[in-house]
Amino acid sequence: MPALVFWLLIASIVSGCATARVSGPPSTPVPPPRAAAPAPPPLPLPAPGPDDFEQTGVASWYGRQHHGKRTASGEAYDMNALTAAHRTLPLGTRVRVTNLDNGRSVEVRINDRGPFAGRRLIDLSYAAAQRLGAVGTGLFRVGLKTIAGSPGPDSAERLPTPAGKE
Repeated sequence: MPALVFWLLIASIVSGCATARVSGPPSTPVPPPRAAAPAPPPLPLPAPGPDDFEQTGVASWYGRQHHGKRTASGEAYDMNALTAAHRTLPLGTRVRVTNLDNGRSVEVRINDRGPFAGRRLIDLSYAAAQRLGAVGTGLFRVGLKTIAGSPGPDSAERLPTPAGKE
């Protein structure tokens, strides 16, 4: 009896590994598989209203190393313009940035995405950091408030470029 069980077990294992052979093409053509529908894009983050958006946290600035490179808005980064990068604010939004350490403020236009380092809220252009008195510090505490009636993305303010400097 144990030998019979053993041979039945071996026969079932061997037959389970067998493959079926098809002698010819199927009589009806099989349509090609349909491509899967693309996944819907992720929902965008809700844009804050121009009158009710305020944030406080840490800011940084970027300058010469990015000068001339393309921003998320498509324009070239100009370290002498009063612009900034923010993760969620709509491009073209105007924001009043206040240095909480010295009380200085500047109005900037969001034209890029970021910052992507640490827990920073905003990356400011060199010109904006200079107006805030924060060029030497690197990281500094700021308060942000959107400005109602923000003009479109074509209105960048610019500081004069010193002769012979970028």
